[in-house]
Amino acid sequence: MSKIKNVFARQILDSRGNPTIEVDILTSSNSFGRASVPSGASKGDNEAFELRDNETPFLGKGVLKAVSNVNNIIAPELIGKSILDQIYIDNILINLDGTVKKTRLGANAILAVSLAIARTAANELNIPLYKYIGGVYTYFLPTPLINIVNGGRHSNAPIAFQEFMIVPVKSNSFTEAIQIGHKIFYELKNIIQKKGLSTSVGDEGGFSPNFNGIEDTLDHILEAIHMSNYEPYDEIGIAIDCAASEFYENNKYVYSKFENKTEVQKKSKEEHISYLSYLIKRYPIISIEDGMDQNDWDGWKIMTDKIGDKVQLVGDDLFVTQVERLNKGIENNIANSILIKLNQVGTLTETIETINLARKNKYNNIISHRSGETEDSFIADFSVALNIEQIKIGSICRSERTSKYNQLLRIEEMFGNNSFYSGWIKKL
Repeated sequence: MSKIKNVFARQILDSRGNPTIEVDILTSSNSFGRASVPSGASKGDNEAFELRDNETPFLGKGVLKAVSNVNNIIAPELIGKSILDQIYIDNILINLDGTVKKTRLGANAILAVSLAIARTAANELNIPLYKYIGGVYTYFLPTPLINIVNGGRHSNAPIAFQEFMIVPVKSNSFTEAIQIGHKIFYELKNIIQKKGLSTSVGDEGGFSPNFNGIEDTLDHILEAIHMSNYEPYDEIGIAIDCAASEFYENNKYVYSKFENKTEVQKKSKEEHISYLSYLIKRYPIISIEDGMDQNDWDGWKIMTDKIGDKVQLVGDDLFVTQVERLNKGIENNIANSILIKLNQVGTLTETIETINLARKNKYNNIISHRSGETEDSFIADFSVALNIEQIKIGSICRSERTSKYNQLLRIEEMFGNNSFYSGWIKKL
């Protein structure tokens, strides 16, 4: 059985030009694997700890401390261990850190090692990464939630909500879903250009024009859907990420924090929920992510009771991919879906535990990227490995986004007639 021969970390740059960590693994049989980790701009308070240097250079965003922790603390513990025991190695990493939020070694350091171990093991066995993680019964291609407009913390656009996505609900394959997304994305670009607005993109590749708030954004998206000869509701749904924690202040939802309004727009939780209810009646919205603040459990409960049977309600900052917080949501019947981000918890094993808990309790799982990404396509294989039904990768542009789309296209090609693509599955 091949043993770990070397573990080496380095500092690289993510899609925003900020440092992040990358880890290489080499085995005694010269199998090699590499993984890098992303970083979010809008982060949940309860996410695992991302270790930064907090000193020059890179304006305090360097990760040389995390790199050192891998090279000097983690590596000596792993050298000589079997490359094919993911759970055992992940438990070594968890125990070596010894803190709840991984504040000693840094969740970024731990996750980079955890993912590199999995990729190296797959290479050791000469099988695809998705098959190593998921086994022989991996055949499912996820439905993409395709980002086309960025607002909130992800762009300079004056839009309170952070992401506006299209969902090809009637596509027959992943390839067709990408073709549909591409057509609508570039039709929206043409519309924006004709109106003399900027076609620059935000952190996740969606356009960030000077739209006049939320409804103006949704109206433009509807126009792009119609101009692309698709039918809203029947063929194309809309998913939004409110990222409500970013504009929640003093028990109010302050839309004007991001929107260029002359008057301050503050809504109570009841008014905010009523507005979301109004939006799903007016527009083909089928999914709402982080509709309430991450700590507004009462608001989440009210929202779930009011519209949880009508749309997918996704907890991102609310659950932060962690079993304890998801259990609280399950016990109180809050939300009906969870966003899965590997770096919110810190190891592959813990992430899978959260996915399994969600699935057992009939919560939808959505695998997700971060706003500061790398070219690593791990989450594409990961979504297929666990037969996840939805994935958020970003827009149909920027190589850190398209690297994941491209990997899923390759996987679908490899599956051939054995692949299964369901399109949109509504489980509420």
